[in-house]
Amino acid sequence: MQHGAIPHAINDEALDTIFRAARTQNKWSDKPVSAAMLMAVYDLMRWGPTAANITPARFVFVTTPEAKARLKPLLAEGNREKTMLAPAVAIIGYDLDFPHILPRLFPNVPTMKDNFIGNAELIQNSAFRNGTLQGAYFIIAARALGLDCGPMSGFDNAGMDKEFFAGTAIKSNFICALGHGDPACVYPRNPRLSFDEACKIL
Repeated sequence: MQHGAIPHAINDEALDTIFRAARTQNKWSDKPVSAAMLMAVYDLMRWGPTAANITPARFVFVTTPEAKARLKPLLAEGNREKTMLAPAVAIIGYDLDFPHILPRLFPNVPTMKDNFIGNAELIQNSAFRNGTLQGAYFIIAARALGLDCGPMSGFDNAGMDKEFFAGTAIKSNFICALGHGDPACVYPRNPRLSFDEACKIL
């Protein structure tokens, strides 16, 4: 190990794949995304940490023409064409019923669910925050396994919940198109804030 290197750090090529060279995609090749690949992405992302291991994110993968036909009218007009052309689209939601499985997910404190039951504001805030965090893990995992991503909002949340999460306490958060993108169709890279603009060390 070189002097000053961070133990267990991944190499620059991997960092480029996940962050620096990765781009939000707008056009897709017709190369399919298999069910096995979708399972592999979930199997990787599920290890990311959440508060008290509540893991509220829930995923519906839209892959068939029939499922895409259900999704299409719920999308904002500017998102429809590029989303329909993606081999797969993940609808990323968060489950407001997460407290009921906490005894299994957080067995070291069996009474953890009691902190949430009856506190709708805490449940909502915790589910949305940690579900969003898991959605970010999902994007990183997908990129790490060789997929391109097109995450977006711009859809009818209430309609999405009715169409894909009916009869549950799951609420839609955002969607993420998945596949193999066309690098010629990405927008120019937008700037990011510098460390000094966004951070303080106290």
